[in-house]
Amino acid sequence: MSGQRISRRRFLATGGAAFAGIALLVGCGGGGEGGGEVLFSWGPDDTGVLPRLIERFNRENGSGVSVRYREMPSDTGQYFDQLRTQFQAGGGDIDVIGGDVIWPAQFAANGWIADLSDRFGDPGEFLDGPMRAMTYEGKVYGVPWYTDAGLLYYRRDLLEESGFSEPPKTWEELKEMALKAKRDSGISAGFVFQGAEYEGGVCDGLEDIWTHGGDVLDPQDPTRVIIDSPESVAGLKTERSMIEEGVAPQAVTTYKEDESHGAFLQGDAVFMRNWPYVYALVGNPEESRIEPGQVGISELPAAEGRKSYSCLGGWNFFINTASDRQDASWEFIRWMTEPGQLKVNALEGSRLPTRRGLYEDREVLEKVPVARLGKEAIIQNSRPRPVTPYYSDMSLRMAEQFSASLKGEVPPEEAISTLQGELERLIEQGEAANG
Repeated sequence: MSGQRISRRRFLATGGAAFAGIALLVGCGGGGEGGGEVLFSWGPDDTGVLPRLIERFNRENGSGVSVRYREMPSDTGQYFDQLRTQFQAGGGDIDVIGGDVIWPAQFAANGWIADLSDRFGDPGEFLDGPMRAMTYEGKVYGVPWYTDAGLLYYRRDLLEESGFSEPPKTWEELKEMALKAKRDSGISAGFVFQGAEYEGGVCDGLEDIWTHGGDVLDPQDPTRVIIDSPESVAGLKTERSMIEEGVAPQAVTTYKEDESHGAFLQGDAVFMRNWPYVYALVGNPEESRIEPGQVGISELPAAEGRKSYSCLGGWNFFINTASDRQDASWEFIRWMTEPGQLKVNALEGSRLPTRRGLYEDREVLEKVPVARLGKEAIIQNSRPRPVTPYYSDMSLRMAEQFSASLKGEVPPEEAISTLQGELERLIEQGEAANG
């Protein structure tokens, strides 16, 4: 559902994508129900970290709780559909769910996952973006495990050769730098990003809208659609201008993560928008023709006078409301999200942790460099996609209209106006059905 496969080694290898705070989780530990087995679902983990941590929990915890790992599909859409089918049939046998950052609102609105608000000691010690994504109608429904956010990668060497000492702060500066560096170096693309019609394209389109001051839903009333604004139109115009002005290739309208990082790592682009996983591929001769010293990372540009924002990604823990092992499930989640386990996940799985204190940990910053290089974008600027139970349907509409605008099939004004009507209808239908 986030446009990325959770098992993909290269995705995880960036170091995840968000930086976390040292939240002390407190609350019930395996009491009430005594010991027994907790069934935990997650996608395939080709880093091996998750199975090792589960094995350690089973060996070391003193609560009498044991955990069994059920491997789910690597495709997040298929995983989501399986969970939804089980929930609709009465809940299924899964106790703890590992899930995408965009799932909590829909699951919570349907009563499928438990309210964890009272389990926390201080949720504010977690990163703000991941915690906002876990919060629906003022209640917390999940615990973030690792996070992700959009970053701007750039060829430091090419910018220096063209007389630029810093990365761009605005989209106009990016276009200027990209065109000059492209011309000076003779490489084919100034900027590559995810422009295909899928969830990754939604993330890029939202970043364009946010960095121009627009938004999709009213922050004070998530049933009110506010996407039809001059700021949102300006965001899609800027995105389309990348192709119209020769900064990005026309083929970017078909690019997903792999095509984008492929062009950049082969030395064919000056700038790239992508997730933190790419940095782990730089300097790997099997993946890249460029070296780490040639690459810089910064926050995404914004319109003049506007703030930078990065689309939030990441994976989290939820408890199935239908589970009769609520306390035992919490004991496992509490342990998995302690600083020690999050650090292991960062160092051995290259997943970025969700506790702030680990972003001051010297070993993490040294061995997971993207945690240091992309720190501001991931901690300060990451922003969740619209937190609404109707997001999965809304996303399909946004993917379609963002793609049509980028391809030049419809003007940005028409795409935004169409979305206003479509999203309003989705919410009205959803509210009526639930009301």
